[in-house]
Amino acid sequence: MPHYPNQIEYSEKYSDDVYEYRHVHLPKSLYKKMPRNRLLTETEWRELGIQQSRGWTHYEIHRPEPHIMLFRRPIGTDPQTGLVPQNFSLRQLRNECN
Repeated sequence: MPHYPNQIEYSEKYSDDVYEYRHVHLPKSLYKKMPRNRLLTETEWRELGIQQSRGWTHYEIHRPEPHIMLFRRPIGTDPQTGLVPQNFSLRQLRNECN
């Protein structure tokens, strides 16, 4: 049985060598408004009331608990503009080849 919070809950950020991550727990009322079986655009998740700095991408649906949204952004992303560091794609390719 999933646990639904009374309001939106945000995890602390955590990271690997390429991305920083966070997850967001939605209350049942917001989860019911969420489009199913696809990732949300920034406009869509902001319309649900999720508030976080720029550059975050909804990158995965956690099937066991779909009311928990998984977000990531490249390390070094400007939180004011959402601009990704210029060297990101090269760094990502190196990491995926290792």
